[in-house]
Amino acid sequence: MLLAFISIGLTHAIEVRKLDPAFWWAGMKNTELQVLLYGDQIARCEVSLSSKEVRIKEIVRLENPNYLLIYMDLTGAKPQSFEILLQRGKEKKTVPYELKARKAGSSERPGFNAGDVLYLIMPDRFANGDPNNDVIPGMRENKVDRSDPFARHGGDLKGIADHLDYLQDLGVTAIWLNPTQENDMASGSYHGYAITDYYQVDRRFGSNEDFRQLVDQAHQKGMKVVMDMIFNHCGSENTLFTDMPSRDWFNFPEKYVQTSYKTATQYDPYVSAYDKKKALDGWFVESMPDFNQRNRHVARYLTQTSIWWIEYAGINGIRQDTHPFADFDGMAAWCREVTEEYPDFNIVGETWYKNNAAIAFWQKDSKLAAPRNSNLRCVMDFPLLFTMEKAFEEETDWDNGLTRLHEYLGQDFIYTNPQELLVFFDNHDTSRFFKTKESTKNTDRFRQAFAFLLTTRGIPEIYYGTEIRMAADKSEGDGALRADFPGGWNGDARNAFSAAGRTKEQNETYDYLRRLLHWRQGNEVIAKGSLKHFVVDPLKGIYIYERKLNNKSVVIILNGTSKEQVLPLEPYREVLPKTEAKEIIVNRTVSLSSALELQPREVLILEFN
Repeated sequence: MLLAFISIGLTHAIEVRKLDPAFWWAGMKNTELQVLLYGDQIARCEVSLSSKEVRIKEIVRLENPNYLLIYMDLTGAKPQSFEILLQRGKEKKTVPYELKARKAGSSERPGFNAGDVLYLIMPDRFANGDPNNDVIPGMRENKVDRSDPFARHGGDLKGIADHLDYLQDLGVTAIWLNPTQENDMASGSYHGYAITDYYQVDRRFGSNEDFRQLVDQAHQKGMKVVMDMIFNHCGSENTLFTDMPSRDWFNFPEKYVQTSYKTATQYDPYVSAYDKKKALDGWFVESMPDFNQRNRHVARYLTQTSIWWIEYAGINGIRQDTHPFADFDGMAAWCREVTEEYPDFNIVGETWYKNNAAIAFWQKDSKLAAPRNSNLRCVMDFPLLFTMEKAFEEETDWDNGLTRLHEYLGQDFIYTNPQELLVFFDNHDTSRFFKTKESTKNTDRFRQAFAFLLTTRGIPEIYYGTEIRMAADKSEGDGALRADFPGGWNGDARNAFSAAGRTKEQNETYDYLRRLLHWRQGNEVIAKGSLKHFVVDPLKGIYIYERKLNNKSVVIILNGTSKEQVLPLEPYREVLPKTEAKEIIVNRTVSLSSALELQPREVLILEFN
């Protein structure tokens, strides 16, 4: 698409149609603030500030005269209100601006870590707490249709807030929300990944204040909040695209060029320039134009949006969508600045690769990327997902079943910090753990799989609805993966938020997961302990591993076969310090004096204090 900037007369009043960010805070470690003003011919204005403490560092007039960037130096500036003074000929405009005081301890906010379990929610599909915001006049998509898996269904922030007690009872310690920022697209953006305003919550979800209150309420119940963000691309109806500040704000600004999705080009030592450009500069889809993070103004704009939400709403973490599709250096600088401002804050990057070398490349301080450094603490362990999909389906032998877990984890030397890996069975882009209704009957697979997920190294994530056996296959389309949680809408036949509204089988799954999650809360052996495992005997198919911290340990025993097994204990005495242990799943004492008899696909979690 070609930009066409039309010169108009200067006799009309100065109008500021957009001001990003609308306010900021005094006392931030980075004392530079970019303020973006948008309005007709606003670049023709002269600029001054009424504050004696805030200094103009740089004024940038871009290719499009409808934009004006003011870089301010806030060094030494105290909380205050001041004015941005605009003058164009005889016309004058005063724009109020505020530097707010930071909350005490803002920089020390806790981030998510291996002591947490994240619960992933798609806001449009979880619960409709306020039907009055289902349709907002003036927004492009003006309907809800629950019969259409690709339309908006009406879920919102109040729906999540109304069910925080449910999440607290389940035992998760953090909620990760798919994007909540405005997606004012004609259709199909219920998922939130086509952002049209980076500083506004989508009004069909609620307001900025509603989001902040949700975070506060979650904190009061002992839960952290992780916010999904997208820096690689935005929605095609974003003003930054429909009226571009300049052509170099986007990659391929004049016409749609789709990415090849081959982001191995980021680390491939033999990569061609053509392949790298197409992969990184191509658009994800036609409705999501690709930002150019190599442009310093773009990079600054995106970085500030994230810091603004951290400071404003009090979130504890960010999940960055399509992390490897964006400029490596730009994303590394963003991670570094956020961490410098909030040392315990955590960012997890979506790193969708099939091999662990590729995942390890993206983790902070990885030798594989040296001398470059992504500064990204946490990465998504997709290869473990693909390994687990097979491991808990197969009979265990020399190569298959639980042997796959032993061999994969044995390669963890490739990671800078295996505890900073997000581990999961499913999310909004993959098949659910239960792919079919038939698969929900395999309770042994579920019990083993989630016992492993919640005791192995890393930070576990659970996708909403898994606890009640929601099932879907990727082959059915993404809409099926993101089905409504039953009970979140008035008129639902049953309410799975309550035990009375769940089936017997759903309650069995919920109760099992609840027991594990509550046992895991505050359990430093799992959050911080070392991991030791044993080679799987191919004849018996039993996988044994230990988590240990100081004089406390947990030993997990998984029978990976459909046969009863007798396990001699002598080979494992180095992780069995006593002749009996507490088994936490059914709360019983297990004798370890001789051999163990294991039922088909049995799992034991033994605790030693």
